[in-house]
Amino acid sequence: MTTRPLRIVLPGGSGQVGRMLARYFQERGHHVTVLTRGPYTAPWQTVHWDGEQIGPWIETLEGADVCINLAGRSVNCRYHPENRWKIYASRIGTTRLLNRVIAGLDEPPRVWLNASTATIYRHALDRPMDEATGELGGHELISKRRRAPETWDFSIGVAKDWEAAFFETQTPRTRKVAMRSAIVFSPVPGGTFATFLNLVRIGLGGTEGNGRQFVSWIHETDFARAVEFLIDREDLDGPINIAAPHPLPNREFMETLRDVWGMPNGLPAPLPLLEIATFLLRTESELVLKSRRVVPRRLLEAGFEFQFSQWHEAVDDLIRQW
Repeated sequence: MTTRPLRIVLPGGSGQVGRMLARYFQERGHHVTVLTRGPYTAPWQTVHWDGEQIGPWIETLEGADVCINLAGRSVNCRYHPENRWKIYASRIGTTRLLNRVIAGLDEPPRVWLNASTATIYRHALDRPMDEATGELGGHELISKRRRAPETWDFSIGVAKDWEAAFFETQTPRTRKVAMRSAIVFSPVPGGTFATFLNLVRIGLGGTEGNGRQFVSWIHETDFARAVEFLIDREDLDGPINIAAPHPLPNREFMETLRDVWGMPNGLPAPLPLLEIATFLLRTESELVLKSRRVVPRRLLEAGFEFQFSQWHEAVDDLIRQW
């Protein structure tokens, strides 16, 4: 990446991934501004926005080098009508707002990376999904007689509309990258890694469902490095998968986590029990049961090198930091 200090703006950057990226770029001498509904104390600049209306916050984007939009309500909830609207509007609405703003700036950012999701691909047990040959999901069969649940179709529909909103406005002076990200694992309380690790620690970290569904993942260090790589590579645009190159079945995923932690066994969670547990925890079983077998073809072909390409390597490091 260029050694010149960059002005980097992160709309919706107050969550786990946003704070990690803000810290990563701030430590490397860049000027970071996070646009947030609730400004907080941080070693980087925070500016209020509501994600809905144009306001004084647009001044942070005028003359900025990079925009990384991470705005979006968490999907870790039940998909009832109110939550569905919040999930949808917080992604599509803010992306369209930023399109209007960036298209009208005198000096717009030269690159805009917008969050997207690996969930956009179909439930895949048979083969990996890359950007060139991957099949987008929606109403697919997940067994001989069963189609994907309606909640899965909702998530895929949001992902498709999100990317459509991102690319619908022409921004000739701003390169656009849709980051189809896998789950980002960080060694921090309250994150996804903490959820899985807590299950292991109390003896519940066994196979989830039938264990054949693939888990796509990425270590936080490689996620930040991939974002940095995409900022620097002016020849890369469009949808790009940001995931470790070796997704693995849930059974192996959980077994590796138990082995590294030192827990020999873990009670499995068969489908009926998993549905009850996710209902009680006010979340959706799709987050565990859908097979996301995503590979980062474009990153690899561009020469990006992962520090943590294998799950056991990532777990070793994450647990050491934990």
